[in-house]
Amino acid sequence: MKLKSVLACVVMMMTLMCCNQPADPLCVETHTGWVKGIEQEGTMAFLGIPYAKVERFMPPLPVEKWDSVRVCDHWGPQAMQMTHGRELGEDEMSEKNSCVLNVWTTDKKASKPVMVWLHGGGFESGTSAWNPGMGLAKKDVVVVSVNHRLNILGFLDLSAASDAYKYSANVGMLDIVSALEWVQKNIRQFGGDPTNVTIFGESGGGGKVGTLMCMPSAKGLFHKAIIMSGTILNVNNKAMSEELGLAVLKELAIDTADIERIKEVPYKELYAAGQRAMAASIGTRRPGTPMMWGFGPSPDGEVLLQQPFQPGFPEISNDVPVVIGTTYHELQRLLYDQPMTMEQAREALLPTFGEQTDEYIKTFGETYPDFVPQDLVCIDWLFRPKTIITADTIAESRRAKTYMYMFTWRSPVTQGSQHGHELKFCFNTLHHSLNELPEATEQDLRLADLMSSSWAQFAHTGNPNTEGLPAWEPYTSENGEMLIFDYDCKITNNLDRKLNEIIDAHCFKQLDEFRKKQVSEGK
Repeated sequence: MKLKSVLACVVMMMTLMCCNQPADPLCVETHTGWVKGIEQEGTMAFLGIPYAKVERFMPPLPVEKWDSVRVCDHWGPQAMQMTHGRELGEDEMSEKNSCVLNVWTTDKKASKPVMVWLHGGGFESGTSAWNPGMGLAKKDVVVVSVNHRLNILGFLDLSAASDAYKYSANVGMLDIVSALEWVQKNIRQFGGDPTNVTIFGESGGGGKVGTLMCMPSAKGLFHKAIIMSGTILNVNNKAMSEELGLAVLKELAIDTADIERIKEVPYKELYAAGQRAMAASIGTRRPGTPMMWGFGPSPDGEVLLQQPFQPGFPEISNDVPVVIGTTYHELQRLLYDQPMTMEQAREALLPTFGEQTDEYIKTFGETYPDFVPQDLVCIDWLFRPKTIITADTIAESRRAKTYMYMFTWRSPVTQGSQHGHELKFCFNTLHHSLNELPEATEQDLRLADLMSSSWAQFAHTGNPNTEGLPAWEPYTSENGEMLIFDYDCKITNNLDRKLNEIIDAHCFKQLDEFRKKQVSEGK
């Protein structure tokens, strides 16, 4: 044997011996091999651990075992997505190697609750790298975050073309189930308790949480759920997803008898064909539409029983406690940087609320007495109405408790409480958000401490009450109990129910029309 080979073997054996020593906290043995993490802001971080391997449009497969120690010191590749002209290498974005997860822990010998984070970006884009977990992990939990297949690679329904692709419409969600299975097998080695797992996510991540609650294969892999700004409704059904799948094949000039050719189509070409197919078949979703369709999960009665939030979840999730909430402004355009009179606000409201505009203004004033004219047109009209409807349904129909919140803290930069602004608070990572909060105040730090503590407490017990917060009771449709997260955290009861009934009646007409059409067509 050559000297080089001998030395390589010795180094590998010494590394393995080192990692078998309890004194080395940065090495952990998983069921597929050893991983070595890094120290990160007072935690042990293990970044980019593979949890599944993928074949295009097929359910995830087990990862092959490795013999050497895998150094997990940087983010793994994100899933394939459009990067708007910015070219990314294979180590940053990959089709084959993007099923990776990250773990943050402070004590490998503990048995802490586990919090599994699902990133936003709809089912179209995003990465776990957006939200590092070290701040939350210091709250006596183990944090895991996940990358999984997205857009056309995660949700193209080819089942009408070939039985071999029976599950292709939902493989992106099956990736997440595979990640939860990885947690069950390995998280004890990182100091986590696999019998106490909370899934949580914001925006599209909140939608993914709701979707998992409708998937039989995910039952028992998690025990609590936090849904943050996630109730824009996915209206995909099997007929729509099959129609879109066949339209994609038509765009690519691929016959069903030769369907395997689709595995060789370059990603950008495939994605572009998907967009053309959507426009030619089920239609393209407009920005700001209060529902989504296209390349996202599709109910098939097996992998996915139903879409979430319509208005609730199936019986399989009856025992899962839920925290659900929104921010004050969400995705509405902010106008606080310009003057506005009440008459100007009324003119801006008329196209949406018509004859009910004055009633909307009156009800708004009763709900928020200290409002300014800009508030009338800047408040969230997309998430909050359906969040109330969903909370009403699940609070009455399930055994587990429901807790509702609203995040109303306003950025000193935008003067708004926008979509995603709460993330730096629940993750306790204000120092990672200098663009939104250049200089955190004592009040900011206290709010981040409270919100992250509440999320961690919910992971521990299924009850988000923690020291420093007012007593927060479970939600019912009668009490309308909601905690306001702001510098002055407070409890409200049925704060804005009447206001959101008006909003729901006027801002979801497209959804109402869609549902009427589905009923008339017997779908």
